[in-house]
Amino acid sequence: MFDYVARQRKLWERLDAEGVDALFLSPSADLEYLTGVERQVPNFGEVAYAHGWVGGAFFRPNEEPVFLFPRMFAAFDLHELPAGEVIVVNETDDGPAMFARVAERIGGSGVVALGDRVWAEATLRLGRTIGFDRLRTGSRLVNELRRIKTDEELAAMGRAIATAEAAMAAVAPLVVPGVSMIDLAEAVEHELRAAGSRTPSFTTHIFTGLGDADFDSGRATGRDPIPEGTSVMFDFGGVVDGYCSDFGRTVYCGPAPDDYLQTYDVMLAAQEAGRAAARPGALARDANAACRAPIEEAGLGEHFRHRMGHAIGMDVHERPFLSTEDETPLEAGMTFTDEPSIIVPGRWSLRIEDIIVVAEGGGRKLNSYPAALVANT
Repeated sequence: MFDYVARQRKLWERLDAEGVDALFLSPSADLEYLTGVERQVPNFGEVAYAHGWVGGAFFRPNEEPVFLFPRMFAAFDLHELPAGEVIVVNETDDGPAMFARVAERIGGSGVVALGDRVWAEATLRLGRTIGFDRLRTGSRLVNELRRIKTDEELAAMGRAIATAEAAMAAVAPLVVPGVSMIDLAEAVEHELRAAGSRTPSFTTHIFTGLGDADFDSGRATGRDPIPEGTSVMFDFGGVVDGYCSDFGRTVYCGPAPDDYLQTYDVMLAAQEAGRAAARPGALARDANAACRAPIEEAGLGEHFRHRMGHAIGMDVHERPFLSTEDETPLEAGMTFTDEPSIIVPGRWSLRIEDIIVVAEGGGRKLNSYPAALVANT
């Protein structure tokens, strides 16, 4: 489905340009992007394998990658052999020696870049083998390759978005007096899986605000039944073919008051302003400012408790960010969330979130789910 050879060739060009002789990546979105080796589905209780720290691959210009996998990863998590040299480290093997032998094969000046997800033990052993002065950080090299999405990648993201929209359509009618945030979160995750998502792309979050007394699927209040007159915010996403979605809508339990409806219109205006500003050549911070402007003009600036959004792809949060501090120039084909929110403590909260692709004339939405408020009366 994806052209991993072409991706690796682009990496070789970057390694050559920056004087890096090898890049070592552990199982991660970066490794999956370059080779198709799937990441494990994250879990709260960490899974540990003997020699787990060796897991990953060395990439060198004009060479096939060299993979090292602990036996348990190879047996249970490696669904098909990737192209390249594959070394399996058994429980009784001398893992440090095997890792060092591969590292010693790196030519040139011996400069090695490391991904952000590499184990500390791998970093330390690599430094002892080639010299700590030759180590560099390396995730930026792959992140910059991943920023511009191909048509195949956009199609995969569209499939991930479809799982979230199907879940939202199924769960929105459940927002009635007496339901809890936990009820809604469990329903969302069930519907995501039924729609084809491999896993939630991040922890599903259903909530009414950020205060201690607000209903929140991640707190003790998540089990409490909600009354009529509650504004419920959804934030969740699915995963298909390694690509993530990140989706948000607000559902009002009961008839929505006029001032709430007016504020919802402000939020929609903010989302549209941010989308229109997401065009090639604009700075990330300027798109964020455009999104924020309608909220500030309405006198609600202090209640915009977020940023416009973040890049998204194989990770649900990628760089760059559409936020105050980020000066990255936007390029056609970058994908971002557009997710303004207005959270007024003690009154109500509302949010919306879609994914856009930077394009001439403004961002193009990948979502098709209606933006209008759902009020269950």
